[in-house]
Amino acid sequence: MRVTQGFMMSMQEFIAKIAKGPRAAKDLTWDEAKRAMKALIEGEATQAQTGAFLMAMRVKMESVTELASMTAAARSYVAPVPIPRELGVVDLPSYAGKQETFHALAAAAIVAVSAGASVLMHGYDGIPGRAGNAGVLKALGLPIDMEPKVAAEAVVQHGFAYLDIALYHPPVYRFLEMRQELGARNLFHPIARLLNPARALSQIVGLSHPPHFEKTAEVLRMLGCSRALVVSGVEGDPELSIAALTRVLELRDERISPLTFASKDAGLPLGTQRDMAGFPSDQRDKEAELLKRILHNQVPGGPCNWVVMNAALMLYAAGKGATWVSCVPLARRALEDGSAARKLEELTQEPVGIGVTGRLH
Repeated sequence: MRVTQGFMMSMQEFIAKIAKGPRAAKDLTWDEAKRAMKALIEGEATQAQTGAFLMAMRVKMESVTELASMTAAARSYVAPVPIPRELGVVDLPSYAGKQETFHALAAAAIVAVSAGASVLMHGYDGIPGRAGNAGVLKALGLPIDMEPKVAAEAVVQHGFAYLDIALYHPPVYRFLEMRQELGARNLFHPIARLLNPARALSQIVGLSHPPHFEKTAEVLRMLGCSRALVVSGVEGDPELSIAALTRVLELRDERISPLTFASKDAGLPLGTQRDMAGFPSDQRDKEAELLKRILHNQVPGGPCNWVVMNAALMLYAAGKGATWVSCVPLARRALEDGSAARKLEELTQEPVGIGVTGRLH
């Protein structure tokens, strides 16, 4: 680890500034947060400084400026995933992991893509006791180990790809992995959701931590995002609930608007927690079978309606309808006419690229 006396003192000063307790702690400026991120990513901070900084920031809670600056700095270390802007790809981060509900997000993405959207999902599947979307996508037969250029080609050809954060941004992945050692989440968990690998013009960001709800929308606005839906989602994923109202903040043209989404708004019956019930993490094959049946329009009622709701949200984010409600029939039709089932078959055929090699067919 390379440490210079000058930078070590800077990190000490940053820690001292943010770790003075609830009354005396101060936020870092944009430039200070940028310098702190450089020290963390480039290994210029010692292990002790890294742990102290991350925990002090967690206790103080990150400001909008700090999160925006550090996200921008983290983005600068990797090239964007080269997906043409004209595709209108939707950025779909999935970093929460599930314990109680099934992965409606995975099925909804396939439905949305079959109805005309383009989606790049990126995520992390290493949270203890939780199952991420990567595992169920793999159980469905989709590749989850694509290099960024291969993922871009997959989106261009098929409308969908999953990008593992470990392959796209190894430094951020390294700090996500520190959760087990530190015993708590750190600032890289919200940053990972905001990386937007393809620099998509439309983002759907889910979270469950209430203090980050309004803050995330403000960070996206500060980063110049043109359109985003910040979802107080099911278990922290960007999923609307079928069993309750879901709070959403819509960022559009620099304006943030509070919204609520409910199944009844789209003419769907109110569901129950049972409709969303998941599977143990060691039963992903069973969950994949449920998703296959939903995509083949073989599961009537609540579980299917839940997937339809969330597919409609992605279609709305992709600009396929003027409102979320107007996109619900598009999602329903994709299931009923077999488009979703055909898209699943297409995505599970020979992949565009050969895993992590990055070679294109």
